[in-house]
Amino acid sequence: MKTTTQTKSAEGLLSHSLLHWRDYLEITKPKVVLLLVFTALVGMALAVPLWLPLQETFFGLLGIGLASSSAAAINHVIDQRTDAIMKRTENRPIPQGALSTRQCLVFALLLGVIAMVMLVFLVNPLTAVLTFFSLIGYAVVYTVYLKRATPQNIVIGGAAGAMPPVLGWAAVTNEVTAGALLLFLIVFIWTPPHFWALAIHRRDDYAKVDIPMLPVTHGIPFTRVQIFLYTVLLVIVTLLPYLIRMSGPLYLAGAVILGAMFLFHAWKLFDDSAVKQPMKTFVFSINYLMWLFGIMLVDHYIPVIQRAFA
Repeated sequence: MKTTTQTKSAEGLLSHSLLHWRDYLEITKPKVVLLLVFTALVGMALAVPLWLPLQETFFGLLGIGLASSSAAAINHVIDQRTDAIMKRTENRPIPQGALSTRQCLVFALLLGVIAMVMLVFLVNPLTAVLTFFSLIGYAVVYTVYLKRATPQNIVIGGAAGAMPPVLGWAAVTNEVTAGALLLFLIVFIWTPPHFWALAIHRRDDYAKVDIPMLPVTHGIPFTRVQIFLYTVLLVIVTLLPYLIRMSGPLYLAGAVILGAMFLFHAWKLFDDSAVKQPMKTFVFSINYLMWLFGIMLVDHYIPVIQRAFA
């Protein structure tokens, strides 16, 4: 009798999962996770002089992606009250009743466990430990505490989101070196101007739910200055891979051009008449990081390909 009940329960869970697969996918924040996994891939590539090891690369990226998805699902659970109030998030699966808190937690736990087992046994324990602390850093430390405690929430909490290049580096080398930390620094400095642009656009939403984002606590003019200063710092930091010879001339040219474009967007935020500029800056910042790391990847493999065909 017990076995029959368990079988029906499992069948019901599978049926629900198939019916609501789009909702489960949405709570993993797939677009964000794909960007994180891409930065992890670049971290892997820059960590080794030639081609990537197949097993560590495949299971490393999969494990990092699943762990990031788990953290995102936990974020949906913790933020469900404010999500239901904010216009940007009111249509998420939990506020809409498509998924329950329990279903999301079980799903998040399942993803997290699979990720950790995969990383421990098929990659290396160092990557598993770093990934676990990154998951806790975002899903618990940032979402539960920092997000509601200080206007510097995104600066401090951004450390968790900046970890994927380090995780990728560790996955293929079983160590963390200065090169990995430099990639971390780039994403870490990129995070505040990226998110504060969105926070300006959604200032009223954050004020309504008492989340102390910088535009709410210090005003939009102050936030614009901070975005511009962080962008200047970002441009400087992105020159370091070339200066330490981790990347070559192609990367340098790309970093300078992309940096100039980011500065232009940050400067245009000071124009009060450009009401759509905060969202334009936010969207550009995503493309900026993707292109910057993409150029870094191409730049790394040009000498490798040249030697292969020499």
